[in-house]
Amino acid sequence: MYLYKLMMKNNVGPDNHTYPILAKACALRFAEFEGKLIHGHVLKTGFESDVYAQNTLISMYSVCGNVIDALKLFDESPVLDLVSWNSILAGYVHVGDVDEAKYIYDRMPERNVIASNSMIGLFGSSGYVTEACRLFENMPKKDLVSWSAMISCFKKNEKYDAALVKFIEMIGNGITADEVVVVSVLSACEHLKAAEAGKLIHGLAVKVGVDSYVSLQNALIKMYSSCGEIMAAECLFNGGYLLDQISWNSLISGYMKCGSVEKAKALFDSMPVKDIVSWSAIMSGYSQHTRFSETLSLFQEMQVNRISPDETTLVSVISACTHLAALDQGKWIHVYLRKYGLKINVKLGTTLIDMYMKCGCVENALDVFDGMEEKGISTWNTLIRGLAMNGLVYKSLHLFSEMKKHAIVPNEITFVAVLSACQQMGLVDEGRRHFKSMIEELGMKPNVKHYGCMVDLLGRAGFLKEAEQLIERMPMSPDVETWGALLGACRKHGDNEMGERVGRKLVELHPDHDGFHVSLSNICASKGNWNDVLEIRGTMMQNMVKTPGCSMIEVNGTIHEFLARDKTHPHIKKIEHILDEIASRLKMEGYAPDT
Repeated sequence: MYLYKLMMKNNVGPDNHTYPILAKACALRFAEFEGKLIHGHVLKTGFESDVYAQNTLISMYSVCGNVIDALKLFDESPVLDLVSWNSILAGYVHVGDVDEAKYIYDRMPERNVIASNSMIGLFGSSGYVTEACRLFENMPKKDLVSWSAMISCFKKNEKYDAALVKFIEMIGNGITADEVVVVSVLSACEHLKAAEAGKLIHGLAVKVGVDSYVSLQNALIKMYSSCGEIMAAECLFNGGYLLDQISWNSLISGYMKCGSVEKAKALFDSMPVKDIVSWSAIMSGYSQHTRFSETLSLFQEMQVNRISPDETTLVSVISACTHLAALDQGKWIHVYLRKYGLKINVKLGTTLIDMYMKCGCVENALDVFDGMEEKGISTWNTLIRGLAMNGLVYKSLHLFSEMKKHAIVPNEITFVAVLSACQQMGLVDEGRRHFKSMIEELGMKPNVKHYGCMVDLLGRAGFLKEAEQLIERMPMSPDVETWGALLGACRKHGDNEMGERVGRKLVELHPDHDGFHVSLSNICASKGNWNDVLEIRGTMMQNMVKTPGCSMIEVNGTIHEFLARDKTHPHIKKIEHILDEIASRLKMEGYAPDT
């Protein structure tokens, strides 16, 4: 545009050779305003009938996303050639208008490979996989871009097996791969956890000489990391002479996926520049590996460095607050979202609701739910479960009915939440009805959690025989929680015969589970079988190491952690003095512990 301004300043107008070059420059810079100035000059000088000029302007408007002006020029053009048709088609492809693009493509007097490739790319981006396949198969000529577009189409639509098969077919047809198509197919291998196929493709990339591209190096690091081949990813990173921010972030994520938290942190600390993706990767990894205190510390460090958090970061931090019961920190993040006008999307809103519910702040959770523009099935599930968890069982079941009125189809997690709600209030008939409806009305197969909820519900209500029969009818092996629920119910209702039978079975199936040994020991003690009690206790002392109990509390924004028999807290003497005082007062009120 500097050249155009200089020409105008010297009263030298561009000719029919100059202004197409200027229009192309505008297209490359997406400078539509300057392009319109050049278009105006074209109209003044009478060059608008020139086909090359028309095509350049159509292309400029198309690239800038202005299909209205592009189409106006196209319709008014006295002569249309293949370039004209390709340019207007490119405009509709650029804005993602499938219907108009199909209309233009079908009207084309001659369709070349470029037009067909554009349509395959548009179909892939818009989810029209069948149409893309049909078009690809009917193409008389295919080039590398055609194959690349088809492989990318499969990858974008999560048909990773098909992407890998199409790549093998492409190589079989003698087409030499470039870095673009290799990156696409490596992404497919990453999602399929197909390490061996990834290694073969890596070898092919080295053979054809495209392995030095940074984008390909990054794709390889991600693929190897996702497939658990962290040493290969590390080797690529250490040997790379052209590394960018994505390279560092990819390896940090890879370390976290493989559980190498310390290596991830060391790499993060050594980064020359940290962007929001770097912070999100390290914090998300810490949160996923249940290192919640470190997650909050990193978040505070991030704030000191004046890095604005994104959705992934905030979800990780709120999740850490939930597990640490750090309500003040969680509320601060909620205020932060409001202060900066950040949209609370489904994932962020659901995480906030979960935190508030688990911290007992039901009203706050309901405010978040009511304020969300879009609610996913996970949002409804979290609220239904949270209301039941806080004792609002009937409100929870009412919300389940409301959910169905909003035409949201419940899933397996929904029914776990609903059955848990029934379980808490002992609503046996209601639980039976929902369990039956998920099978008969929605055609769902109950999983082990659904059976566990029903066994617990029936057991708590005293229907021990029905609960045991339900376990026997389960199409899968019962888990620890399901057996434990029945064992607990036997103790509660004094059915020592069934309790001992179930307890011995559990100890046999799970010899390392200390809770089952304790329950069985207590049942034997209640029956007066002291020899069995001594035997069980002896086994426990010889073979088991009990994990100490842990509790946490937030005071003035600081998380305090307590382990059983731990005396390291700086205020432990004061705490023990208060506890002794509470115990004395309880005894005075007539409390006697159940030993």
